[in-house]
Amino acid sequence: MNLPPVFPPLTVTDQMNRRVAVPFPPRRIVSLVPSQTELLYDLGLGEQVVGVTKFCIHPAEARKSAAVVGGTKNFNFDTIDALRPDLIIGNKEENYQAGIEQLAGKYPVWMSDIATLAESVDMIRRVGLVTGRKDAADTLAAAISSSFSVLEAGPALGTAAYFIWRKPYMVAATGTFIDDLLTRAGFTNAFAGLSRYPEVTAEQLALVQPRHILLSSEPYPFAEKHLAEFREICPQATVHIVDGELFSWYGSRLRHSAAYLAQLRHSIHQALPASS
Repeated sequence: MNLPPVFPPLTVTDQMNRRVAVPFPPRRIVSLVPSQTELLYDLGLGEQVVGVTKFCIHPAEARKSAAVVGGTKNFNFDTIDALRPDLIIGNKEENYQAGIEQLAGKYPVWMSDIATLAESVDMIRRVGLVTGRKDAADTLAAAISSSFSVLEAGPALGTAAYFIWRKPYMVAATGTFIDDLLTRAGFTNAFAGLSRYPEVTAEQLALVQPRHILLSSEPYPFAEKHLAEFREICPQATVHIVDGELFSWYGSRLRHSAAYLAQLRHSIHQALPASS
């Protein structure tokens, strides 16, 4: 393994305004968030990533080359201790506070806090800085920002309800990263009056009368077999299965999100009545 030379510790501020002193560059990284795991590998840090969660499915080799340390909300502390990490990377929303606090008592823990595209781009740049991959991260962040600047010029598509779960129904509402991408794609969130990821009923869905219903492929695996269920509730709405990773992963996968949203917007716009 070709490791970079060690420099004095680097003290940085994470996205939760916590000061974190990190050995620089870190050589043993544990990632507790799937989208940030993919980012680390895409920044060329695969050899330094020693621990990931069971949900870190990209890249495919992550769970083979690194130890699995549990889920995003239930860490295996003994496994993490055995890995002797010099940097742990987590996220305010995806991880749980008690577990993060326990880890932060022993290791440098850098946390992201993301609800907008701007915050995701900032995260990419900061992770690049703290891991010694500043140039690569800056290039990636610039490419993502550029791709979305082109997307912003498209037509409005009307209201959309974005479902992330079934039984109970749950949607992405105001204050979420998904909500920001919905807006950039040309939709207005049908549940903008609610916050975060609320449960909603079929009656509430029928009442807001969204023009479009978007069923995410994750975390609940919505599929074609679920389309009729929603068409029965809202006969006036168009119902689509959408790629949840490209709507919600806020790391390097965003390189592909703007093009996907543009394609989705085009196909939906083309299917709308001529008077729309």
